Amino acid sequence: MIILYIIVAIAILVLIVINLPVFGSLPSGLRLDKIRHLPNYRNGALQNLSVTPMQPEGISFFTIMKAFFFEDHPNKIPVKALKSVKPDIDAVPDQHLPEVIWFGHSSYLIKINDLRILVDPVFSKVPSPFSFIGSKAFPGTDFVKAAQFKNIDVLLITHDHYDHMDFQTISTLVPHVKKFVTSIGVGSHLQRWGISADQIHELCWHETVSLAEDLKFTAVPARHFTGRKFKRNQTLWSAFVLETSQSKLFLGGDSGYDTHFTEIGKAHGPFDLAILECGQYDAYWPYIHMFPEETVKAAIDLQAKVLLPVHWGKFSLSMHPWNDPINRVVKAAKENGLRLVTPRLGETIRLNSYLPDTNWWQEE
Repeated sequence: MIILYIIVAIAILVLIVINLPVFGSLPSGLRLDKIRHLPNYRNGALQNLSVTPMQPEGISFFTIMKAFFFEDHPNKIPVKALKSVKPDIDAVPDQHLPEVIWFGHSSYLIKINDLRILVDPVFSKVPSPFSFIGSKAFPGTDFVKAAQFKNIDVLLITHDHYDHMDFQTISTLVPHVKKFVTSIGVGSHLQRWGISADQIHELCWHETVSLAEDLKFTAVPARHFTGRKFKRNQTLWSAFVLETSQSKLFLGGDSGYDTHFTEIGKAHGPFDLAILECGQYDAYWPYIHMFPEETVKAAIDLQAKVLLPVHWGKFSLSMHPWNDPINRVVKAAKENGLRLVTPRLGETIRLNSYLPDTNWWQEE
């Protein structure tokens, strides 16, 4: 009988924990009905355009876990604290061309025409539901806090993974955000966190929303997956095309390589700047994240004039050395004649004006 009580108590505890706000809420009602009628919804979940297994054939989940947790992976964390530039978060751009400030991993601020767009902000110490679980941010990368951001016109969230959608960060930012743009289904999490439905614009692939006279967002396909609890792919994952009358940016989110980059390039390119992931890859999950050489190929497929590689420089979520992504993407870009911008953490880049390309990580 005592064992039964223990089992019941554990079950109740688990139920309480998984229903904490940090985990968000699954889509329901009209939102769920819209998702179920999407062309890429099958077998109870959203699907990628191409078949996308989580790992290669013949590789088990336990094999991956063994390699991740029990094998030695040197240089995953920088030996020294990374240096940063004090970000000009509130500074007004000198011209109408876009400015971008990268804060590490996939968090960055875009300034266009006096409008401020904050993308996938994660300013917590770990990208996980709890502070005591997960890989801690690299030393030196806590140079900016969520509380520093005021007057955000648009907060854009590409998908609901913890390293792109952080509960604590968003909770701090909410009073200072006018509108949210995200993938269909993600709004269910935001509403659970007290954000009004009137503030949220959820897009399916190829849907567009204009939030100002000269500011348009279009959701486009990516090759990835989603989920904050145990059930995957109940919300959509997207990249976004950000377009004004003077410029066009590709905001990549997370994606494995596939033919969708070429199709997006044909439909929406050329791009003045493509912001693409280049880290957290591994041969154990080759379909859901790009290797650095594929990042360069994707930028070329998109017809991008300049590539800003992100998804590195803050968290170690894979098994490769911390600086392997940027070293490889620099080499591949040089071999392919692609212009690369490699700002320091917190440094402002200005399109067609200031595009730093120093190998600053080698100075650390």
